[in-house]
Amino acid sequence: MTTETIQRKLTGTVVSTKMDKTLVVRVERTVIHSKYKKRYVQSRKYHVHDENNAYQVGETVTFRQCRPYSKTKCWRVLAKKA
Repeated sequence: MTTETIQRKLTGTVVSTKMDKTLVVRVERTVIHSKYKKRYVQSRKYHVHDENNAYQVGETVTFRQCRPYSKTKCWRVLAKKA
C-alpha cells in the first residue's frame, strides 16, 4: 500500500518577477454572494519557484504545491498556459 500525497495545481497570471528565481502569481476565482447572489472576484497571490527565470509579467502559468523552498515559497511552476 502506497501513500501518495495529493498536490494542488493552480493557474494564474504573473504579476511580478523582481525576485531571483521567484514569481508572484495572482490566482483569481469567482464567488457568488450567499444573500445577494451577486458575482465578484477574489484573488490571492502566491510566491512560485522559477528555477530558470523563464517567465515574464502578464503570462499565464500553471504551478503546483511542493516542498518549502523558503518561508513564503512552497510552489513550483510547471508550464506556461497557452
